[in-house]
Amino acid sequence: MLTIHVAEATPATAVLVDGASVAAVGPYEELTAAHPRARVRRWPGILTPGLLNPYGPELLEQAYHPDPREADRLGTEPLFGERGRALLRADASAAGASARRGVQRMLAHGTVAVAGELRSRAALDAVRRAGLALGGRPASLPGPPSLSPAPLVLLPALTAGRPARFAVFDVPDRATLVRRGATTCVATVVGGRLVYRRA
Repeated sequence: MLTIHVAEATPATAVLVDGASVAAVGPYEELTAAHPRARVRRWPGILTPGLLNPYGPELLEQAYHPDPREADRLGTEPLFGERGRALLRADASAAGASARRGVQRMLAHGTVAVAGELRSRAALDAVRRAGLALGGRPASLPGPPSLSPAPLVLLPALTAGRPARFAVFDVPDRATLVRRGATTCVATVVGGRLVYRRA
């Protein structure tokens, strides 16, 4: 089924998705005129190609992402250092479950690609199952590992024929996105599938 994604602040760069691929990018009016039967998803803010998080190993192999049932004891933020490593070693399934939660939290921050050399099967499986792309790590990292690193690393512009990977942020423009960060994400699409939608 064809789907048109359009964000209110960027109607000139609406995206027509066909299966797992971008079929076209252009003004919303032109896409709807050419494809009147396409389903339309309207979003607040801006639609972007999505983000590359350069901290794949740090976030998915070296940090423990607490289960929501552990929030009262461990909080909700990733745990780094010896405490995080101890929790990852707690049992055989801890690393896999943490990596899956980490990927879900990345998706909730508009991440569609990760960088850094992933070595553990748990992290690689979580990334592959989610459909995240593996990208090159920037020469200089922006700061400490974060789900919303600063500065943000936006992927190249969306083009027809490429995989449908993008994110929508509830901000009026890119300058505001840079200032407010990836916590403003309202939707993430990977492989043409809506993999995150803010409630």
